[in-house]
Amino acid sequence: MASILVCYGTGEGQTAKVADRIGEALTERGHDLTVVDAADRPSDLSVADFDAVLVGSSIHMGTQESTVRSFAEDNRDALAARPSGFFQVSLSSAVEDPEGQAEAAKYVEDLIAETDFHPDRIGLFGGALRYSKYGFLKRLMLKRIAKDATGDTDTSRDYEYTDWDEVEAFADDFAAFVEGRLATEPAATD
Repeated sequence: MASILVCYGTGEGQTAKVADRIGEALTERGHDLTVVDAADRPSDLSVADFDAVLVGSSIHMGTQESTVRSFAEDNRDALAARPSGFFQVSLSSAVEDPEGQAEAAKYVEDLIAETDFHPDRIGLFGGALRYSKYGFLKRLMLKRIAKDATGDTDTSRDYEYTDWDEVEAFADDFAAFVEGRLATEPAATD
């Protein structure tokens, strides 16, 4: 099967959980997975060594993780040469109103415009509110944002909005896409 790199950036750990779940789903389909945090990726890690790549990022203050934007810019040509996908984890994707969904899509559009990375597949997933991990000011700010977005303002507990079935469906769709692309590519000859 395919060797697949999942490179992600996370602020509070939810995107790492999503990347791990995607990795598990792809491994169950028989693929060879490497899952790395973009902030900690080894300097000798080469996108060219993989058959396909998934890039993931959390959204904070309206932008993806800077390490993910750098990864996409630095590897633009290698990403374009193989099946690729992008997944994003945000509070905007946790809400079902059209305005929130449009905002989540705009974040992806901005990333594409900034990096010229054009993924073949895109997944938008709800994130989490980790009130228990925030300092006073961040907790207050996110409580105000959550009031309009989700209504979940009880700061004595955390909230997770990720639809894990949706994450697994995205992983399956990406795997099927990669499998189809690799099956149609001509075999390399020496």
